Amino acid sequence: MTKRPRTPHIWESVLPVVILVGLLSGAVYFFGENASFGPNQVALMVATFVALLVGFRLGFTWKELEEGMVRGISLASGAILILLTIGALIGTWILSGIVPGLIYWGLQILRADYFFAAACLICAVVSCATGSSWTTVSTIGISLIGIASVLQVSLPVTAGAIISGAYFGDKLSPLSDTTNLAPAMTGTELFSHIRHMLWTTIPSFVIAITLFSCMDFAGVRDSTAEPDLGRFTSTLVANFDIGLHLLVPPVLVLLLVARRVPAFPALLIGALMGGLFACFFQEEVVIRFVGDKELPRVLALVEGFWRVMYGGFVCETGNSQIDTILTRGGMKQMLDTVWLILSAMAFGGVLEKTGILASLTRRILSRVKSTRSLIFATLLTSLGINVVASDQYMSIVIPGRMYRFEFQRKGLKSKNLSRCLEDAGTLTSPLVPWNTCGAFMATALSVATFSYLPFAFFNLLNPFISAFYGFTGFSIESIEAVSSKSVNMLEEHR
Repeated sequence: MTKRPRTPHIWESVLPVVILVGLLSGAVYFFGENASFGPNQVALMVATFVALLVGFRLGFTWKELEEGMVRGISLASGAILILLTIGALIGTWILSGIVPGLIYWGLQILRADYFFAAACLICAVVSCATGSSWTTVSTIGISLIGIASVLQVSLPVTAGAIISGAYFGDKLSPLSDTTNLAPAMTGTELFSHIRHMLWTTIPSFVIAITLFSCMDFAGVRDSTAEPDLGRFTSTLVANFDIGLHLLVPPVLVLLLVARRVPAFPALLIGALMGGLFACFFQEEVVIRFVGDKELPRVLALVEGFWRVMYGGFVCETGNSQIDTILTRGGMKQMLDTVWLILSAMAFGGVLEKTGILASLTRRILSRVKSTRSLIFATLLTSLGINVVASDQYMSIVIPGRMYRFEFQRKGLKSKNLSRCLEDAGTLTSPLVPWNTCGAFMATALSVATFSYLPFAFFNLLNPFISAFYGFTGFSIESIEAVSSKSVNMLEEHR
């Protein structure tokens, strides 16, 4: 008879996590902002090896542990496909003049003295309409980063404003996958969940907008020199055919996402449309990009379309600032991020398979004595899973599954739990460099996670406000006292 694997001891549960935190800290110390381009991946693989050794000690076979890693990686397969597609979309949208056009029009409207607050509000509106922070960042966000570069305002603050606005909409939109996942895990009605989140989300966002407005007023700049907007816009017009027709692909993508079309096909359609628009409206740009004078014009257009999808766009206008902003995109740009995600999800998969995550959660739950400690434990667990499992969906699913019945035992409505899962699980995911969301945001915006983290005010504030509500009992809603029969049924179900 095969011996069943045993439950890990506390030191066995903590060891892989401690090793990971130590190695990741070392990666940041030695390599700084470049830590996500190889060093973090090495740290995650070494920590995975330690977790595998613990798994063997617990009685798991290699096949079982391998299945755990494969399952963990499979959870991120959708995100990886979206990442590669977004890389292609960025490339074709620059080649087609869409991103240069958005930057051009943005420079006509936005100014440095109100830029951060405006960027946050714009992203909040777009994200509310689409329900997707990733779509918002990869479309509107990259244009705002370009505008910020021209206006010479702080890029880390700009990235923080973009992410704050994008996650405000992602958190409240009924179209968002996480906004639907959290109530599904807890048995809460969707719109009841959204209304309950307003108690923590609105104050957090108001404070964030106020802070961004203060930074606008203080004139946070990367340079004291005044930007030459006229020269910049004239260079854009001279090198790209800019017109309102370029708004068709972005509007179509936003409409597709708003109509609940899955992100992967919607973004792929956007990338392909960008390539077609480049061939029809930016022929000379494509021909210059290919650089092969011997190639027939039609074949050069096809090659340019193909090349920009995988390799991104290389801008050569003669203006170093424009060239830096517009040289980017392509699936290849996303490969470091894919590498990071694969490493992180393998680690998270081993932790879940061996029961280490469940063991750590039970240890926390054993210390829960009151409503305030339960709220705090839920927030802390969601944050912790974002760090060690590197996936925002796991940070919602695992605590939702583990704490659901404890909330019922203490007579708390399920929407209290679903709100906590979003306050900590959804919102802290872009603050972890090796999390799928943190890795994506840093790659798409070309700003390191630890650089924008102090300025993602909305994401930072929301968990603290949620913890404060838990401590004071404000907006924490109770249900009728749970009968002893109900408690026994819950225990049996668990």
